[in-house]
Amino acid sequence: MSISSEAFSNLIFRISPEDLIKDIQFMKMCPWRKHLRNQNVYRLELQSCCNASQDLVLTKENIKLGETITFEMEKKSTRVVDKTLYEMLPERPLWNKTLGHCAVVGNGGILRNSSCGEQIDQADFVIRMNLPPINYTADVGTKTDLVTANPTILSKYDRLSYARKPFIQRMKAYGHAQVLMPAFTYAFCLEPSFRVYFTLQDFNLQHVSFLHPGYLSKLHKYWRNKRLTATRLSSGMMLVSVALELCSKVSLYGFWPFPYDLNGQPLIHHYYDNHPVTPGMHSLPLEFFNLLQMHRKGILKVNIGKCL
Repeated sequence: MSISSEAFSNLIFRISPEDLIKDIQFMKMCPWRKHLRNQNVYRLELQSCCNASQDLVLTKENIKLGETITFEMEKKSTRVVDKTLYEMLPERPLWNKTLGHCAVVGNGGILRNSSCGEQIDQADFVIRMNLPPINYTADVGTKTDLVTANPTILSKYDRLSYARKPFIQRMKAYGHAQVLMPAFTYAFCLEPSFRVYFTLQDFNLQHVSFLHPGYLSKLHKYWRNKRLTATRLSSGMMLVSVALELCSKVSLYGFWPFPYDLNGQPLIHHYYDNHPVTPGMHSLPLEFFNLLQMHRKGILKVNIGKCL
């Protein structure tokens, strides 16, 4: 019998990872079925509270020249929309139709040796996060329609202050994907986000759009009301939320918060490196448990382990 998401969230800290893995192994034996009514409940809730179709990114439709933007996590920091910033914004929202079947690809080490690449690439729309390297293509695929970029990643490229070709070579792997950056989350994010925007413009590559801080604030409140009370949502949870609102079907890959797999074998943190996230910033296990509950309800499909 399925329990409520609230009760599930209350129970998780009393469930050992070993018991959870046994539960997931049993769950994997049961065929997943989409439940349209349950899916529509989440879609309508997200549309009502957050409205990604209109307000996911800053556009010339939802922000005006001369308006003041307040940063999402630093309410005392503001930026006036001057002519330079205004001209960087897209004319209208990025998508005005259903995106079809979306694959949201996390970066968890569980993806290594999963053979999920072909299945991922068969989705209508593929979402990736934080500029992951497109290696291990048999496991992660190559198709990318949307990718986020955390400004801190620029530390690997000398903040684009000198040679830019290594960064450009990395970005070519994403083809014509839309790039989203949280330029207005913290004040320090603004300058590197602008550097990425103009660098990609100079090399005629992807267009960069800036996540709307108002949308992110409303999304954080939405999940906080569902007991996700960490400092910030992970990029994965943000993108899953976008997909739940904009896609007709949502499949997840690479979402796994534990240091070992279903067979108890150790895993690296990401499929491409072993650098853990900043402690205390996100609540990845709690997010994962919520995703599992949505899987059980037919709202989205969580793919764990090998793809057959």
